[in-house]
Amino acid sequence: MGFSRTNTATLRPAARQDASLRLNLLQVLRAVAALMVVVHHLRHELGALALGGTGAAPLPWWAGVDVFFVISGFIMVHATGPDYDRPGGRARFLAHRIARVVPLYWLVTLLFLGVALAAPRALGDAGAATNPAYVAASFLFWPAARADGSVLPLYGLGWTLNYEMFFYAVFAFGLGAGRAWTVAFTAALFAVLVTAGAALRPLPTPLAFWSDPIVTEFLFGATLGLVHGGGIRLAAAPRLALALAGTAGLAVFGTGEPSGFARPLLAGLPAAMLVAAATLGRSGGTPSMHRLVRPLISPLVRLGDASYALYLVHPFALRAMREAVARLGGAPTLGALGVGTLMLAGSVAAALLTYRLVERPLTRRLRRLLDRGGAAGHAKTV
Repeated sequence: MGFSRTNTATLRPAARQDASLRLNLLQVLRAVAALMVVVHHLRHELGALALGGTGAAPLPWWAGVDVFFVISGFIMVHATGPDYDRPGGRARFLAHRIARVVPLYWLVTLLFLGVALAAPRALGDAGAATNPAYVAASFLFWPAARADGSVLPLYGLGWTLNYEMFFYAVFAFGLGAGRAWTVAFTAALFAVLVTAGAALRPLPTPLAFWSDPIVTEFLFGATLGLVHGGGIRLAAAPRLALALAGTAGLAVFGTGEPSGFARPLLAGLPAAMLVAAATLGRSGGTPSMHRLVRPLISPLVRLGDASYALYLVHPFALRAMREAVARLGGAPTLGALGVGTLMLAGSVAAALLTYRLVERPLTRRLRRLLDRGGAAGHAKTV
């Protein structure tokens, strides 16, 4: 779910503005996707306070994950240039992915583990914390089943990162012969896995997990990355149509969350439309237009930078706000709208602080360490 900005230093000023604006729109979409996941979980917290009936609208807030998966596929293609096909490219790619994903995830998992061991009654799924093999699998992004059969890591939100890390590993293995080959290799392997998952049952837990059709959503984004890299651009009207179609395509599901092949078709394709709308814009516009648009979207751009932190820390913020409201007896007075607004604001504030004080410094330090003093200096940051 990581993202970094493309180096636009060699572009002409107008082109730099256009490229920056297009990337900013993708950052805005990342912020929207993260907020969707927050609202999805926020509705459950409102329900625990007996406010669920008048909470957030019954929209497919869960589909923020699908948008993230498509964005991730796009970014991997967009940010891996020819330098990653040279000797050491795979190591640089994986080093940057580890630096981006691992530190904060391990920290929140450690925090969850500490709460589970110290106050097991505070968490409904704390029993697995006493199983060392399961805990190790959770830290290593290895799919493992809980006692109830659900394939979730100790910190439940990490199920998406188990898919992400598998995608990164496959993508890295395919590096070496250009981005088109890498995408083709990844697509072929995913096709074999998904076919095996549908035809051969039961499979070992990791294979059953990785063969879920949801992995094809990464390929939707990767294909868009190739389209973007090939120079294909759309005018404003088709992009607006894609954005509206993608939004409408998701909205028809309400709270029903599809599974199996239905999910990439019914949620992944609309998510891909949104990503296409955000990334395939033509160069154009005046400096004054850019000066007008940028301040309007800059708050969401900053939140997009912190979207990984928002995804990982919002359950802690939501639970803390729920406990505070419950203890103070403020739910009847504030109502669903008031409590929901407080929860959303608290989650965003916690994410911005975590990003600035924890995630960004840790990522930079670990990346420098893994790069061994600048070994990846000529490659784009991934």
